[in-house]
This record gives sequence, structure tokens and C-alpha cells, in this order.
Amino acid sequence: MDFTLDETQAELRSLAAGLFDREADPARLAGHDESGRPYDDALWSAVAKAGLLGACLPEESGGAGLGAVEMAVVLREAGAHVAPVPLQDALVAGMVVGRYGSAPQRAGLSRLAEGETVLTAAPLEPGRDFGAPPETVARRTDDGWLLSGRKSMVGYAAESEAILVPARTEDGVGLFLVRPRDATVTAVPTATGEPAAVLALTDTPGDLVGADDGAAFRLLRLLSLAAVTATASGVLAGALELTTTHIRTRQQFGRVLAEFQAVTVQIADVYIAGRALDVAVWSGAWRVDHGLDAEAELDLAVAAHTVTDSVMLALYTCQHLHGGLGLDVTYPLHRYFAWGKHRAHLLGGVEARLDAIGELVRC
Repeated sequence: MDFTLDETQAELRSLAAGLFDREADPARLAGHDESGRPYDDALWSAVAKAGLLGACLPEESGGAGLGAVEMAVVLREAGAHVAPVPLQDALVAGMVVGRYGSAPQRAGLSRLAEGETVLTAAPLEPGRDFGAPPETVARRTDDGWLLSGRKSMVGYAAESEAILVPARTEDGVGLFLVRPRDATVTAVPTATGEPAAVLALTDTPGDLVGADDGAAFRLLRLLSLAAVTATASGVLAGALELTTTHIRTRQQFGRVLAEFQAVTVQIADVYIAGRALDVAVWSGAWRVDHGLDAEAELDLAVAAHTVTDSVMLALYTCQHLHGGLGLDVTYPLHRYFAWGKHRAHLLGGVEARLDAIGELVRC
């Protein structure tokens, strides 16, 4: 498989990298941390204006109609700059609605493409694996669908116009757009400071997206895995760049750190972890775009395990190579570690990801 980005993807990466270089520099990130705001509104508007929000949305909604690989390209750059915007969840929700939503639902995505609103998704439930079939139940009434259950770690729930919620029905699994005001939203802390919440649903009205045959849910699960792992890939790339610069300039015993063999071996391990993750992410995203769901799920399961295992070890190495500086919250490295840790928590940890791979291989 050729992992070289095509012309469109390379231009998209260049556009995203340039925008985040300008709009998400360390000084601005520090200012955002002090502001207490859930996300950087101005940066969100700049992302929309550049066309990055609409890149993977349908053309009828003001987007470019691109796919999972392009989503991964954008999210990898967002992760490399630890950009404080709800891009990861919004792109996933928008792409699923764009594929399976009704005409009015798809038309509403134009507001997302313009940066006028936020969408998010809720693939997690308490005590259940990432993307597992939901325990939340949806029942049909004369007035529509009503949902009951709980969702955990829903990113930007209170800030979103709607939340894409998986739920069991009599016929299978469906996805439903739920308004936060119709549910009980309880904020929970995260390692990164990004807003997240537990969503409690008690006969909460929901708008079905597509059919309840499980197809939309499968896409949500795959895109969610691709989004989290692509973001983590960018996070490690950003930490690696920061650490490489540090060891090339920091001196001990009259020599820069990069001249010590023990240091070069450790930074090489960080590079290898990043490359291993990239291979799984690009392969998985490509297979999603080509409808190879079973193969994509295995690739993305490997990517998810890599995030929880070798990527976290690599981020610890980056901290170690910085010495005491790595623990200073006025230095940028702490954001990369926190972002990586949060994604590993979302994925359930090493054992959960090994169990997921085992189930896929056994099947």
C-alpha cells in the first residue's frame, strides 16, 4: 500500500499546518488556558473560513465531500498543534450525518461548515469498550423516538447544538441527534481541560439519522477510532519535534544532548512509535473510504492499541529527555502529554485494546 498523500491531501495538510502555525502558537495557547473558555472561538472561525471544517462534509452542505483519509490529515495537524477547538468530534459527527442523514439534517451541516455551530458524538458508555454496541435504548412513539440511558466522556456536549447518540432499537442500532437542552448534562474533568460531560437520557427525544440497521453506527465507530488515533498521531509528532529541538540545543557536560548515544536511541524509539501509528491510521482510514469495514476495524484496533501502549511510552520518553523542564506548565510539552493521555483514556487502556484485537482476530 502506498501511504504517500495525493495532491489534494498534501495541499490540505499544508493548509492545515500553515493555519495552526499562525493561529495556535504557544503564546496563544497559554492565553486560552488562562481564559477559561471551552474552546478558542476565533480559532474555530479561522478553521471554518479556511475550509477545514467543510472539507469532509457533503458538497450540498457547503463542503468538499472528502473522506476519512482527509479527516485524518486535518486532525493530525490539529493534534500536532494541540489546537483547542472541537474539531475531532465535530468532523466525525458531521461526516456520519452527511452520509446517512435526511435532507434537512444534511442541510443543517452548512452551519457547521461555516463555524456557526458545534456538533459532537457520544460513542462511549460507562463500563463499556470504545464503540461497543450501546446499552442506551430508543423506543418509537407516535410523536417520534425517545431515548433512555447514559453516555460518558461526551466531548463539548454542553457547547454543541446536537449530539449524535447511538441507541438500541427493536430492529438493531440507530443513531439519533439529541439536543443537549433535552438531556441532563453533567460536566466531568479531563486531563487536557477540554470540556466533557456525562449525558443522562430519560425519555429524551431524538431525531433518527438514516435507518436503525446498524450501518450508521458502524461508520460512527470506525470514524471515531480514526479520529482519535489520527489526533494522537499528531500529538506525538508535535512532542517529537519539540523534543528533537530541545536535545539539539540543550547542553550537558559541554556537549549537546543529541551527541549522547543513550539520548539518540531513546528519541529513535519515539520516532518508531510515531511511524508505527501512522501506518495503522492511514491504512485504516483508507479502508474506511473504500468500504472495507472489517479490514479497517482491525487496522484501527491496532492503531488504538498503539496509542495506549507505545505512544504513551514515547510521550513519557519525551518528558524524560526534557528533564525538569518537561514538568513546567509554562513550557508547551505538558499539553502534548495531557492530550495523549486523554486519548488513551478514551480508548480504554492497553488491556481493553488487546481484548478488542483478540475478538477481531478470533472472528
